[in-house]
Amino acid sequence: MQKLSVIIPFFNEQATLKTIVEQVLAVQLAETAKQLILVDDGSTDGSAEVARQLADRHPDTVRCVAMAGNCGKGAAIGRGLQEVEGNLIVIQDADLEYDPADLRLIVEAFRDGGVKAVFGSRRLLPANDRGNVVYHWGGRAITRLTNALYGSRLTDQATCYKAFRAELLGDLRLCSTGFEFCAELTAKLLRLGHSIVEVPIRYSPRSRKEGKKIRLHDGLRIAWTLIRLRFSRPSGERKRRALSATRQENRP
Repeated sequence: MQKLSVIIPFFNEQATLKTIVEQVLAVQLAETAKQLILVDDGSTDGSAEVARQLADRHPDTVRCVAMAGNCGKGAAIGRGLQEVEGNLIVIQDADLEYDPADLRLIVEAFRDGGVKAVFGSRRLLPANDRGNVVYHWGGRAITRLTNALYGSRLTDQATCYKAFRAELLGDLRLCSTGFEFCAELTAKLLRLGHSIVEVPIRYSPRSRKEGKKIRLHDGLRIAWTLIRLRFSRPSGERKRRALSATRQENRP
């Protein structure tokens, strides 16, 4: 049986955290166990206590860890990656914008052993609510930028539901601390030559008043991360070139 590690970073999500965790726990995945990793990114509203209660209630499935302060979504995900036990990893937001029932489609896509990464695309279900026009078109712009830079054909690069095989972690070397983490993950997957499979997912966007946290400056950092990583040499490539040069020097 394979295992899916679900990383749920949260910052001040007391109103929704319990509900989303229970929804993820309730999803039945064929021949797939679940591990939930809740990462408190310095919450001040009682979310941390909710997470601890959930971990106490489900000690075999739910683990709760905490950051030293509010370090950013990417940093929280990075901390969660240190606790991964499964061979599949997926990111789950702590709000209710995404339906955990769609994790079935994501896991099913990995039945093909050649698939290394699966994204849930909100654009593949035209009936989904677009939400705020700025967020909607900002996400589309980021997707177009990704495709232009990397020659991909993604429909929704900005989606939360990004899943990949744990075996890739060593090659990806993820280090972003903010919302640009997802751009870094996408860029490095594509730079390493991995095709990204997309599956349709449902989406119920929330507003800034309801707690949506991403802002314009985050979008600019996301765009810059995509551009920077496109034209920088991957760390794995640097290592291979250094090793090759050493071998050349050591030849008689």
